[in-house]
Amino acid sequence: MEGLLYFLLGAAAVGALAWARRTYADFLGQTPEDFAGTGPEFELREHLKGPILCEGVIYGPTGKVSSRFTADMHASWDGNVGVMTERFRYDSGDTQDRAWRLTLGNDGSIRAEADDVVGTGTGQQSGASVQLKYKICLPEASGGHVLDAVDWMYLVDNGTIINRSQFRKAGIKVAELVATMRRVEAP
Repeated sequence: MEGLLYFLLGAAAVGALAWARRTYADFLGQTPEDFAGTGPEFELREHLKGPILCEGVIYGPTGKVSSRFTADMHASWDGNVGVMTERFRYDSGDTQDRAWRLTLGNDGSIRAEADDVVGTGTGQQSGASVQLKYKICLPEASGGHVLDAVDWMYLVDNGTIINRSQFRKAGIKVAELVATMRRVEAP
């Protein structure tokens, strides 16, 4: 009986440590407040406008690269309302189109909608970062699963945006995306 008690206490301790790491020291433990006052200031209407080239990789659940992609994006704004179109080209030859409809609040808050997003995504601009959380429905060819997504975009001094996103199902990370986004001269 004493062995069972020690086992249960050990399992509880390991579970508590895993929860604490994930909550406070992991990707999901970041908050927009962590980046307040960092520079350069990320202003979506300025840094996400016009033509943008995106290049990235997608990692599967084991951490191996499962896909590479490039995307041509274009964002335009009318005051605090913007539309960003995306055309992805994957190394498999597949293509994917998406149009984000973005609304900015005067406090840096973001509301985001797209046809493959369930409901409305929410986010926050803060310092040199932008965080966006949403639920995305994968295409039927990829299983049609609905995943919880967390995007973090970080602005670096030369204007390049580094995007890191994690996708989870039932709290378990199933994919991660890392990409760069750079404004390009209009043709």
